[in-house]
Amino acid sequence: MLATLNMAGAILSLAGLGFLSLGAQPPTAEWGSMLSDSQGLIFSAPYLIFIPGIAIMITVLAFNLLGDGLRDAMDPKSGGMADEMRG
Repeated sequence: MLATLNMAGAILSLAGLGFLSLGAQPPTAEWGSMLSDSQGLIFSAPYLIFIPGIAIMITVLAFNLLGDGLRDAMDPKSGGMADEMRG
């Protein structure tokens, strides 16, 4: 459960480093570097900024929702799967 939250944080950290050009080097595709490279084209081609930004947002949201779902399912106080597993 904690791993899913750590994964979301890692994705945001890597995207931030890529945006600052401190991540993977240029032949490697990275969401942060895509945002950085597209920054000057926001008025002529806004989709170049929105697509990687929305991909980051959806991926982080999915990991957070997965972690919340696992926590709810395994928490003995919530009456989820943990009660069924104990008997």
